[in-house]
Amino acid sequence: MLMHNPATVASPSPLTPREGQAKISARLERLPITRQVFWARNIIGAATFFDGYTVIAIAYAMPVLSKEWNLTPGQIGAILSAGYLGQLFGAVFFGWLAERIGRLHVLLFTILLFVSMDIACLFAGGAAAMMAFRFIQGIGTGGEVPVASAYVNELIGSKKRGRFFLLYEVMFLLGLLAAGGIGYFLVPAFGWKAMFLVGVVPAVILIPLRFFLFESPRWLASKGRYDQADAIVTRLEQGAQKRHGPLPEPVLDPDAQAKTDSSNWRELFSSIYLKRTLVIWGLWFCSYMVANGLITWLPTLYRQHFGMPLQQSIAFGFLTSFAGVAASVVCALLIDKVGRKRWYTLAFAAGSVPLLALAMLGGTSALQVLVFAALAYAAVQTITFSLYLYSAELYPTRIRAIGTGVGSAWLRLGSASGPMLVGAVIAGLGIRYVFAAFALVLLVGAAITALFALETKGRSLEELSP
Repeated sequence: MLMHNPATVASPSPLTPREGQAKISARLERLPITRQVFWARNIIGAATFFDGYTVIAIAYAMPVLSKEWNLTPGQIGAILSAGYLGQLFGAVFFGWLAERIGRLHVLLFTILLFVSMDIACLFAGGAAAMMAFRFIQGIGTGGEVPVASAYVNELIGSKKRGRFFLLYEVMFLLGLLAAGGIGYFLVPAFGWKAMFLVGVVPAVILIPLRFFLFESPRWLASKGRYDQADAIVTRLEQGAQKRHGPLPEPVLDPDAQAKTDSSNWRELFSSIYLKRTLVIWGLWFCSYMVANGLITWLPTLYRQHFGMPLQQSIAFGFLTSFAGVAASVVCALLIDKVGRKRWYTLAFAAGSVPLLALAMLGGTSALQVLVFAALAYAAVQTITFSLYLYSAELYPTRIRAIGTGVGSAWLRLGSASGPMLVGAVIAGLGIRYVFAAFALVLLVGAAITALFALETKGRSLEELSP
């Protein structure tokens, strides 16, 4: 096959955004993973690593913070939930903004926002101040991940998209895991502020690396900026040719150029996208209510309910996070073969089993909770970390960031509801009813997936979303 010559694709007459996008997409679809795309994913992955760290850092600071500030279960739940409520606003607003000004400008601002609030948390003097700072910080962390997810999805073709994207998304889980490890060593020795000091690191590392990134060619083409998109894709083609030899000719979708160019947020609730939107909202809410309800409360639960030493309670929380990371790596390697719908249905159902066992056994010992909660969390975490992949696959480029952002807003609602539910149920009914409630939520998620979810594996973004 001959190497593609960009001059044969570009038209001498002005292209509509849809025509330009179709040409850019066809050229990207047949590219291998180039060095430029590989490093773009890794740089964005570093930002997502610290996003994950920032989201969960408060959980490992809380065993010390709750004692130092004499916090009630209600105050603990409110502080843990404040960041997730902020993420709700950040996901919607920055998803909308990324459709208008581009992915990279939004990503840089969100990173600066959540890093600055890490510094502010160091000076919090009480529960109210910590809730306020965590809420604002959540706006930044909530905006970073959905926009980053849309960006990474748009760089790669359909056949490699699942594994390529999910190996990026593992960075978020490694951030969660790092928070547990850092908490284990630093919090007992230096106090809760150590967790927030570490959160300042991404500003030093990531801002200089920003200049090695390039804007999404699919987004540029969708905005009629075909010349800029063409220049970026041409560089990717040249890099691919140097490493892999001649490229096959791009294959255009014969129907793509006839599809509408118009777009706005209302498309999420019209035509074929209404069902997809409602399904993804349900999956986000169910999976994150359980996953974050468990992981944010467990260190404090071990400390207060079972009277464990601080370092051991943090270590148990860390082991649960580790189980989630291990399961998610397996998911990243297999999901392109198994498929999204089948994986999610099985994972929801599998996660409910150990929670039901805990409900029946009563959660009477810390070891019992560790084993069964870790099994449940591992199953559910394979869903939570891969839903950004699935969400981005369900929408066209013109509404991908806003669709992913609005969808992930439901994870913020679920995440905010989880810790508050745990605090309220433990205080009123007892620990076993928490596990029973979470098992029921997972069974609802399994039913939604099995009955209504769309399979997306092996299909191009343009084929999935007209």
